Amino acid sequence: MTTAALADEFESHRPRMFSLAYRMLGSAQEAEDTVQDAYLRWSGARREDIGRPAAWLAKVVTNLCLNRLTSARARREQYVGPWLPEPVITSGGALGPLESAEQRDAVSMALLILLERLTPVERAVFVLREAFAYSHREIAGVLDIGEANCRQLYRRATRAVAGEQTRFEAAAERRQEFVESFIAAARDGDLAGLEKVLAADVTWWGDGGGKVTAARRPIVGREKVLRFLVGGMENFAQAMDLAYAEVNGAPAIVATLEGTVVGIATFEFRDGLVSTLRAVVNPDKLGFVAGQLSHS
Repeated sequence: MTTAALADEFESHRPRMFSLAYRMLGSAQEAEDTVQDAYLRWSGARREDIGRPAAWLAKVVTNLCLNRLTSARARREQYVGPWLPEPVITSGGALGPLESAEQRDAVSMALLILLERLTPVERAVFVLREAFAYSHREIAGVLDIGEANCRQLYRRATRAVAGEQTRFEAAAERRQEFVESFIAAARDGDLAGLEKVLAADVTWWGDGGGKVTAARRPIVGREKVLRFLVGGMENFAQAMDLAYAEVNGAPAIVATLEGTVVGIATFEFRDGLVSTLRAVVNPDKLGFVAGQLSHS
């Protein structure tokens, strides 16, 4: 097989590998780096050692992610303020099809944060099983562990994340309408309009990473979040362009200033009200979305 043919075959697997690496790492940039590392191994491997390319690449990418997760965990322990996953615009299929609530849940900010509770191997088992429908035998082969051990790891992982995911079942058009109404109410300082859509215990999480100003602790409660939102709009957001996007399978606001992405806020809902807002303003985490927008 020629070098060009090898590269073409690898590219046909790239979207799936990126999707796997992102779910494992919660970072789009690290996922891209991992896929590139996988390409180096692919280009240097003997064809007879590869067998089934999809399975071979899944094993390589998973194990590269396991190595990265060890160092990532140490970095996140030193992270300034709340750590949130790096956002990805998903309306174009960057993380695979997201047609059902279950598929959207699988890439949500909420789930990716919950996955941080797991050990790296538990996370690998959970992602391969839940997102890619691998059998326990296949997962055991990827991780070089026993099938019984794989089942035990999966049970532990599912218990750790069970019951804490939220869904917004409305159609895409309704989600966009809601976010655009939210933007208008915030810009106008319409406290009554905002109050109607916020749950009493709504929580705002901000990830500035110590690079830009952001709340270093969650803001909890309707009144506190209202004051924070209106103050933010008055002091910072009037000069920004705010637009709807689907980010990590959820409705979101993308804020740009003079063409530069400066923040992304995702919405989570419970009983028809906003229960959680997660805002990523760390510029180091906005580059991937900026690249997506530049190619849209």
